[in-house]
Amino acid sequence: MDILRRSSSLWVLPILLLCFFINNGVFVDASHKVYMHLQSTTSHVDVSKVHRTGYHFQPPKNWINGPMYYNGVYHLFYQYNPKGAIWGNIVWAHSVSKDLINWIPLEPAIYPSKVFDKYGTWSGSATILPGNKPVILYTGIVDANKTQVQNYAIPADMSDPYLRKWIKPDNNPLIVADKTINKSQFRDPTTAWMGRDGNWRILVGSVRNHRGKVIMYKSNKNFMKWTKAKHPLHSAQGTGNWECPDFFPVSLKNKDGLDTSYNGEDIKHVLKVSFDVTRFDHYTIGTYDTKKDKYFPDNTSIDGWKGLRLDYGNYYASKTFFDSGKNRRILLGWANESDTVDNDVRKGWAGVHPIPRKIWLDSSGKQLVQWPVQELETLRKKKVQLNNKKLNKGEKVEIKGITVAQADVEVIFSFASLEKAEPFDPSWADLYAQDVCAIKGSTVQGGLGPFGLLTLASKNLEEYTPVFFRIFKAHDKYKVLMCSDASRSSLKNETTMYKPSFAGYVDVDLADKKLSLRSLIDHSVVESFGAGGKTCITSRVYPTLTIFDKAHLFAFNNGAERITIETLNAWSMANAKLH
Repeated sequence: MDILRRSSSLWVLPILLLCFFINNGVFVDASHKVYMHLQSTTSHVDVSKVHRTGYHFQPPKNWINGPMYYNGVYHLFYQYNPKGAIWGNIVWAHSVSKDLINWIPLEPAIYPSKVFDKYGTWSGSATILPGNKPVILYTGIVDANKTQVQNYAIPADMSDPYLRKWIKPDNNPLIVADKTINKSQFRDPTTAWMGRDGNWRILVGSVRNHRGKVIMYKSNKNFMKWTKAKHPLHSAQGTGNWECPDFFPVSLKNKDGLDTSYNGEDIKHVLKVSFDVTRFDHYTIGTYDTKKDKYFPDNTSIDGWKGLRLDYGNYYASKTFFDSGKNRRILLGWANESDTVDNDVRKGWAGVHPIPRKIWLDSSGKQLVQWPVQELETLRKKKVQLNNKKLNKGEKVEIKGITVAQADVEVIFSFASLEKAEPFDPSWADLYAQDVCAIKGSTVQGGLGPFGLLTLASKNLEEYTPVFFRIFKAHDKYKVLMCSDASRSSLKNETTMYKPSFAGYVDVDLADKKLSLRSLIDHSVVESFGAGGKTCITSRVYPTLTIFDKAHLFAFNNGAERITIETLNAWSMANAKLH
C-alpha cells in the first residue's frame, strides 16, 4: 500500500492540521508535540535561500486553513508556528491578496486563548452568511487528551477591508462529539451550505473501526444550534481516518464554479477527503440526494485508496472555495518538506503552498481538471520558444535563454504512430502508478516514451527531476503513465530524505497523437500538469548542484518512436511578493 513507499520519510504538519510524523517507518502521534530543544535554536539560524521558492507562497521564515474571497480580497488562513520551522505553537496565520499570487501578511487571526481551544486551534473553513457576513468554523483542542470540538470565530470589525482581527464568542463550542464519536478523531469542519429546507449543513471528518466517514451536522438559519444528522453523509470501509473533507457542486455544462449552496440542475457533487493513512488527497464524483442527505459516488469513481487523487505527488490537506468575483472554484493545497527536520531547522523554514488552481469537471464527467490560476502569468518575464523539434531515441535538447530554476514551461509533444507502445504487463494491474514509474523510469528505454522534461538538471545529469510520459498498450486500449521522479533529484544521501517516483495515469484521448505538459519549476518545487490538467503531480526536491544559475532544462526522448516537440514555450518567472 502507499504508506510503504513513504516509510523512510519524515513528514511535518499539513496546512490544515497535523496528523502524524513518520520517522523511519514508525508512526508517532505528534498532534501537540513541541520540540523545545529545536525551538530555541531557530533564532540563531539564518534563513536559507538555496531551496526557497520565488513564486510559491510561504512566509518569510518558520513553519507553515480555510481560504475565502470577501469584498474583493482573497484571504489565506494557514497553520503556522511563529517560533520555529517545526510543529508546535500553532496559530491561524493570515495573509491577504488581490490576485492569489502576491500576498500581504497580517497578524494571526486565531490562536489558542480560550477554554474551548486552550490546547490547539486546528483546521476549519470559512462560510459567507446572508448579509455578507463571514464566519470561520474551526476545530479546538480542549485538553491534553486531544479532545476535539468545533468552534466559530467572527470578524471584530466588518469595516476593516482585511478583517485583521477575529473574535471567538463565549458560546463556543458550537459542536461537541457525542458518545458514538471518537473525540480525538473529530475535526476539520467544512464550508457550510444551505439546503432547500433553509437549514445549514456542515461535515466533520472522523473514523470508526477503520471506516472513514464525514459526519453531518445541521443548524437552522441562525447558524448557532447544530444537531448531528441520523447518518453520515458518506463513509467507506478500510480507508482509515478522514481529514480535511471538502464537499462542493460542479457544473455539467461549463467550467464556471458554483457556490457551495448551489442546488440547481445539471450538476454533480465532489467529495474530497485527505486520507490519514496514505497521506494523499482522494476524491469521488457523484450524486447528492438532498432529501436523504446522502452522497452516492458514481460507479466510475473508485471509493478508496486506489481512487482519484487531486494530485499524485506531494500534496495534502487541500481546500476549495468559490471565487464569486471571477465565478470560479479555486483549489489551494499544501506541499510539505521531504527533507529532514534538522535540515528544516537549519534553513529556517518549512512548507509551501502550490500555486492556486482553478478546478472544474471534465467534459467526460468522470474526473476533475485543474489549472494554475491565470494571474500567475503576470509573473512571466523573458521567453524562449522551440518549434517542430524532432527527438529520436536517446536524444535531448537543452532549453536555454531563461532562468530555468524559476520557470514556467508549456510544451506539446506529438508522435506519428501508436504502434510502438509497449505491452502493459498484467502483473502491474494491482500496482499503483508510482510503482510502475519506479520500474519503468526515465532512463529505461521504451517504445513510445519515456519522453518529457528533465527539470533542475545538472550539466552532466548527476542530478535531475524528470517529468515524463510513457504509453502502454493494454489489450485494445492505451494507458498513459505520467511520472515526476525525484529519485535522482539530489546527491544528498540522508536516509530520511524522501525521493519518490510519483506517478498517475492520464485519461486522455490519443486520437490526435499529442500530449501536453506544463511544469512550474521553483527551486525546490516541480509542479506539473499533464494533458491540460487532467493529471497533476507536485514534487519537492533539494538539489545540491542544480541551484540558481547552475540549473539546466532539457526536453528528452528515450523511446524508439520519434517524438516531435510541436511547440515549447518557456518563461523566466519573477518573484511574487510574499511578505
